[in-house]
Amino acid sequence: MNPYIAYCGLNCEKCDAYLATVHNDSGLREKTAQLWSELNGVPITADMINCTGCRMDGPKTPFCESLCRIRQCAMAKRFETCADCADLNNCEKAAAILAGSEEARRNLEELKK
Repeated sequence: MNPYIAYCGLNCEKCDAYLATVHNDSGLREKTAQLWSELNGVPITADMINCTGCRMDGPKTPFCESLCRIRQCAMAKRFETCADCADLNNCEKAAAILAGSEEARRNLEELKK
């Protein structure tokens, strides 16, 4: 299994926070912080944009570290990803991700096989 597939099925290797971290790209950190601040209506600074992947050791963005309900739920249940959960298709925590990302849904479906 690809360790960069997040609990929700998104691919961390495609996330701007991950890319900024592994490439030490200050410009991408600034751009991502500004975009995420606008999208979420909260102040996000460039120094918050450090992440090595949802399921990997190392830094996480503040959201991924402690606010992501999907990550917290999967970790509490000791699931490798949400693909391990029998309630995935009825999960209100994962619903927005799965509705908005066909790739995330496909990644989780492939992990069920």
